[in-house]
Amino acid sequence: MREEVVHPHPDSPFTAALRTGRSYLEPMLDTHSGPWVDHDAVRARKVRDSGVHSLMVVPIRARRCVLGLALFGRSTEQTPFQDDDLLLAEELVTRAALCLDNALQYARERTAALTLQRDLLPHRVEGGAAVEVASRYVPADMDHGVGGDWFDVIELSGARVALVVGDVVGHGINAAATMGRLRTAVRTLADLDLPPDELLTHLDDTVRRLNDEDADDPDRVPAIVGATCLYAVYDPVSRRCTLARAGHPPPLVVDSQGAVTVPDLPAGAPLGLGLGLVPFESVELELPEGSVLALYSDGLVESRGEDIDVGLRRLGAALARPGAALEDLCSRAMEALSAQAPADDVTLLLARTRALPPAQVASWDLPDELVTVPMARRLAACQLHEWGLEPLVAVVESLVSELVTNAIRHGDGPIRLRLIRHRVLTCEVSDTSTGRPRTRHPGDLDEHGRGLHLVGRLSRRCGSRSVTDGKVVWAEQDLPSPAGAR
Repeated sequence: MREEVVHPHPDSPFTAALRTGRSYLEPMLDTHSGPWVDHDAVRARKVRDSGVHSLMVVPIRARRCVLGLALFGRSTEQTPFQDDDLLLAEELVTRAALCLDNALQYARERTAALTLQRDLLPHRVEGGAAVEVASRYVPADMDHGVGGDWFDVIELSGARVALVVGDVVGHGINAAATMGRLRTAVRTLADLDLPPDELLTHLDDTVRRLNDEDADDPDRVPAIVGATCLYAVYDPVSRRCTLARAGHPPPLVVDSQGAVTVPDLPAGAPLGLGLGLVPFESVELELPEGSVLALYSDGLVESRGEDIDVGLRRLGAALARPGAALEDLCSRAMEALSAQAPADDVTLLLARTRALPPAQVASWDLPDELVTVPMARRLAACQLHEWGLEPLVAVVESLVSELVTNAIRHGDGPIRLRLIRHRVLTCEVSDTSTGRPRTRHPGDLDEHGRGLHLVGRLSRRCGSRSVTDGKVVWAEQDLPSPAGAR
C-alpha cells in the first residue's frame, strides 16, 4: 500500500541493509519462521500468499547516504536468485539512485528559488491616491524552473505612483536572486525621482556591471545575460502617465468604455546588452480617470506554436470589461491562458487610474523676490484653514519659508508653490534651475546652510526631482487625525 508505514524488526534483512548500506541476498526465503516474520505476521502472510520464495534487498545510495531500499522478489520463476542477479540489481538501483538524487536536488533548488522569489516580490501592493492596483504571479512549470519576473508599485512624491514590471533572462535560483537585485535597484533609482527613460539608462548600467563582475570570475557561472523592464509614472493631478520600456512587451490601456489600445511606445533595447549608445525614449499619455493600465510579462501572451499577437488579443478580450473589479479582471486573464503549463513565469499588474479633484490641489505663481516669502506663508496658511488642517499651519509656514527662500536665493526665474492634500499633505516649490539642492553641514557661526536640514527635521519625508523646465523641491506632512483637526 502506498505511503504505508513499515516498522522492520531489528534483526530483519531490511534493517541490516539500511544500517550497513550493503545488499542482502536470501536465495530461499523462509516466510514461516524467524524473528522478523513473527514481528509482522500480517505482512508475512501477504508475502506467503504472493508466492515469493527468493528475495534481494538493495539499498538506494547517493552521496554516501541511503535514501531507501529496493526489494526484488521472485515468485513465478522457481529458480532462486543468484549472485549474478544481485549484481544486475545493484547496477539498476545505482542508476535509479542517480536519477532520484538529481530529482531531489532539482526539487530542493526549485523550492529555494520559489521561496526566494516570493520573499523578494511585494507581498502587498498599494497605489495610494493615484491608482487602484491588483496583481497575479504564476511561476513557470517544473520543466523550465522558476524565472526572474518581478513587479512593483512605488509611491512617489506629489501623490504620483511608479508601476514597474521586469523579467530576467533565464530560470532557477540565479534568476530569482538577480531579480531581487534589480528590483532593489529600481526602488533606489525611483527614490531619486528620475524620469522613466533616465531610470532605465541607469538600470542598464547596473545590469552591465553585474555581467562584468561575473565575467571576471572564471569559476562562477554568469548569473544574468539580460533583462527587460517597463517603467511607468502616473500623476493623478495632471492625469498623465509617462512610460519607457527596455525590450519589454508594451502595456495595454483599457478605457472606461472597454476599448483596448496598445500605446505607440518605442521598444528600447533589453538591459545588459551593452547598447548604451541607443537611448531609451519616454512617451507621455493622458489617461482619463477610470482607465486600466495593464503591465505584464511575456509569459502571459507568448506560448508554444502561437503568435504573440494572438496572446495580446486574448489578453485584451479578457480585460475589456467596463466597470469590472480588478481582481476579477486578473482572474479572467489567468483563465484565458493556454491549458498547458506555462514555460515562463506569468506576471500581471493592473492599475485603474484615479484623479485628484481640483479642490485638493492649490498652486500659486510667485515673483522671484524676497518679499514673496511672507505672501507665500499667508497663502499656504489660508489654504490649510480652508481644508480644515489648522494643526499643520505653523509647521507648513516654516516649510514654505525655507523652500521659497532657497528657490529665490539659489534658483532662477518664476517660482510656483503648490499644496496637494491626499493621503498626506505635500508642499512643493518649483523653479527653473536645474541644480539639485543638497544638505550642507554649516559651522556653529555660519549664518546660512541650515534650510534643508530644517526641512528634513520638520517633514515626514522630503526630496527633489527634475522636471522639464527645472526642478521641484518637496516635503510631506502627515494629516492630523479627525479629532485633532477639529
